[in-house]
Amino acid sequence: MNAHVVPTRRAKSLLRPAAILFDVDGTLAETEETHRLSFNRAFAEAGLDWRWSAHEYSDLLRVTGGKERIGHYVARHGLPARFAAPAFVKALHVRKTALYGELVRSGAAPLRPGVAELLAEAREAGVRLAIATTTSPDNVDALLTAALGPTWRDAFPVVAAGDMAPRKKPAPDVYLLALKALDLPARACVAVEDSRNGVLAAVAAGLSTYAVRSRYAADDDLSEAEFVVASPADLRLDALRAAVAG
Repeated sequence: MNAHVVPTRRAKSLLRPAAILFDVDGTLAETEETHRLSFNRAFAEAGLDWRWSAHEYSDLLRVTGGKERIGHYVARHGLPARFAAPAFVKALHVRKTALYGELVRSGAAPLRPGVAELLAEAREAGVRLAIATTTSPDNVDALLTAALGPTWRDAFPVVAAGDMAPRKKPAPDVYLLALKALDLPARACVAVEDSRNGVLAAVAAGLSTYAVRSRYAADDDLSEAEFVVASPADLRLDALRAAVAG
């Protein structure tokens, strides 16, 4: 077994997944700091004195979804109700998304080490790839266009993202949506996540789940995953097979 792969009590054998379903933020790339900077720039442009520190943003990430995060922040700090109005939150989030896209296109959030190799290896082996994320489709497109080029949908023909699902993680909806689009049963697939909410969502959807540690979810309890690794580099297909064959 790869020394960097730590099995949890849920570990079981799954040698050849038909598809790998990836989370995005923190999993494919360490994007959360770029998101934080984008939120703060959007706040400043709107004339707001809100400033999310790295520590506060780490706590806010327990709330999935950018619009939901803004609403949570407003409620927690007892800010005027107008800041929680759906139209205001939506406009603020639209601007934040645009700023995030600009930063990502400048190279602010490259793929994590090992990700490009895993994607290439999976495609070579005939393993299908999908996205299952609470981030918006625009954010996914910005990140993967910058990382993989304008034809990135060739690698990820199935994308379940943002408000496409009625409930966000830790609800399993986005994974169930991706599985439906793949037309595959959960037992034939693997999910890769970095956060507790993500792991809970994938497990609730019936997926075998591998977790990678990330900067903003470094202290999350990932024990519901079957394996926990320090880096996506430990998720090469041969490493996965060695781990589960172990």
